[in-house]
Amino acid sequence: MVCEVVLEGETLWLLADKAVYWPARQCLLIADAHFGKASAYRSLGQPVPQGTTTANLERLDRLLSRHACEQVVFLGDFLHGPGSHAVGTLSALRAWRERNTELSLTLIRGNHDKRAGDPPADLKMEVVTEPLLMGPFALQHEPDAHPSHHVLAGHVHPVYRLRGKGRQSLRLPCFQIGAHVSLLPAFGVFTGGHAVVQDDDRRIYVIGDHEVWPLG
Repeated sequence: MVCEVVLEGETLWLLADKAVYWPARQCLLIADAHFGKASAYRSLGQPVPQGTTTANLERLDRLLSRHACEQVVFLGDFLHGPGSHAVGTLSALRAWRERNTELSLTLIRGNHDKRAGDPPADLKMEVVTEPLLMGPFALQHEPDAHPSHHVLAGHVHPVYRLRGKGRQSLRLPCFQIGAHVSLLPAFGVFTGGHAVVQDDDRRIYVIGDHEVWPLG
């Protein structure tokens, strides 16, 4: 369930639950959770499934049970939009926070956070603008190169299409590890994806069958 990579001299674990664990900092990095996205769509009259926030928080709890963690950094798009402030969504987030009061939480504002507004103060999250510099990394939402630090970013929701025989194919979430900019998959279960490629400067690690698999 873990694939270890070394970037800028730091060991990072790429996790099958679509997150990155940084052991030296006991830090979990999560991009594009989009909490409350289904609620936001339902507020617009769209028939979408319920329970996505609960599913996301259950996966987050599993990650925290497996990895010693002092800090969680959200790389943007914590909430999806104004409709994400629905009572059910915020109640679930508050209950989760009450179970994890010892965790330091940081949100780097993404484009959806700017529309949704900052999370409620009682979630006790530090909210900052990008980049957040930690060690050799610039933690960002937008995948824009930084002049001095390797960028770890979200926003793109990277996926990779594995092609089989004939017309068979699988479209899988992935990590894209680049020479200067690396992308995390979207953590949220109710998100789309943008196809990315592997080349000499970018390595792909796909997520499938509860494992992380390097291509090539």
